[in-house]
Amino acid sequence: MNKAVILVGGPSRATRFRPLSMHLPQPLFPVGGKPIIWHQIKALSAVKDLKEIILIGFFEDFIFQPFLSNCQDEFPSITFKYLREYSQLGTAGGFFHFRDQILRGNPKNIFMLYTDICCSFPLDELLAQHERHGRLGTIMVTKVDRTSAHLYGCVVVDYETKLAEHYVEKPETYVSDMASTGVFVFDQEIFHFMARVMEKRASEFEHERVQESAYGRYDDGDGTQDINRLRLEQDILRAMAGEKKLSAFLCTGFWRQIKSAASAVPANALYLQQAHESSDSILAKSNSEGAEIKGAVYIHPSAQVHPTAHIGPNVSIHARVVIGPGVRINDSIILDNVHIKDNAAVLHAIVGWDCRIGKWGRVEGSKVVGPNDIDEVTQSGVKLNSICILGEDVHVKDEVFIRNSIVLPHKELAGNKHNEVIM
Repeated sequence: MNKAVILVGGPSRATRFRPLSMHLPQPLFPVGGKPIIWHQIKALSAVKDLKEIILIGFFEDFIFQPFLSNCQDEFPSITFKYLREYSQLGTAGGFFHFRDQILRGNPKNIFMLYTDICCSFPLDELLAQHERHGRLGTIMVTKVDRTSAHLYGCVVVDYETKLAEHYVEKPETYVSDMASTGVFVFDQEIFHFMARVMEKRASEFEHERVQESAYGRYDDGDGTQDINRLRLEQDILRAMAGEKKLSAFLCTGFWRQIKSAASAVPANALYLQQAHESSDSILAKSNSEGAEIKGAVYIHPSAQVHPTAHIGPNVSIHARVVIGPGVRINDSIILDNVHIKDNAAVLHAIVGWDCRIGKWGRVEGSKVVGPNDIDEVTQSGVKLNSICILGEDVHVKDEVFIRNSIVLPHKELAGNKHNEVIM
């Protein structure tokens, strides 16, 4: 039997995802027509003998309840559970804290995934290599550009033995162009290894406390909290690599982080293109009586799209949206209850819930080219050229042009805005 754990974080973690995370937790934000976390669950559901998926985070318990109920109906052979951390325990602290529940049923392998990623998720291949090499854990890596490698956790890999020889989290100098994807699989013995790391840290902490007390400098402060925090990257993966207990699996499919709100647009495109390549029925198709559909497009059944509209490629249109005559939408996410009036254009943008865009209005961002284009969308309070984002309940008046801007919720825009953050 196998299990999986998805780390969903908490409300304070998704600050770079604002203003979208002000309405909905980042893991539940829709890309490719489905919540971010759904794509991970869908991939995990295809893994042989996977019986349980556990979400760990510090959101309120009720946040994920409706979503997990729907997942239980959609994937009836898998049990779903949400476990709430009593405090922020670090990227591995919650995993270790709930070890008894994770080990219940004696799982052979335990997947761990971060929620803020978009990926092709070759989990069967990952598991096969993990079992073939028999090490304590396997980290999935992807090749990144040498110039941006310092932005990721970097892994030095022996390609012949698949051994992860060294792990460094966001190195200041070049170490490797193999970056962690935030996808792992561990043997159940990982918890004994983590316990040993915790014991070593406790011993070092006590030694430091004794030394500081001898000089009258000891301050208990947050010491207890610090000793209970456990970081997967710095505390566990680095130690595993040092003891030659970590394998590396190379992901050759697509992968991208979903850190900022702007990063949802390229992630949306990747999932839609994946659905297009697999001829998924979720995608809309052109017909003689409907709107012109170009490329991969998702349209919710309850949305109304005028036959003269031009939609696509890489567009998601969600529930109860109304698209008027002559509207052009490209490379964008249109969320629930949006009304886009005649001849308006939405390009490289996210239009939030309950927004209104007037006739001949234009909401346009800049196309994302490289993986670093969406890591930061503002600098010193100034909007950079990137995706244009309208928060919830924003009204754009007729013939108004909003370009490369971020608009917080409940605003009415009667004049043109360029490269602004509108509070």
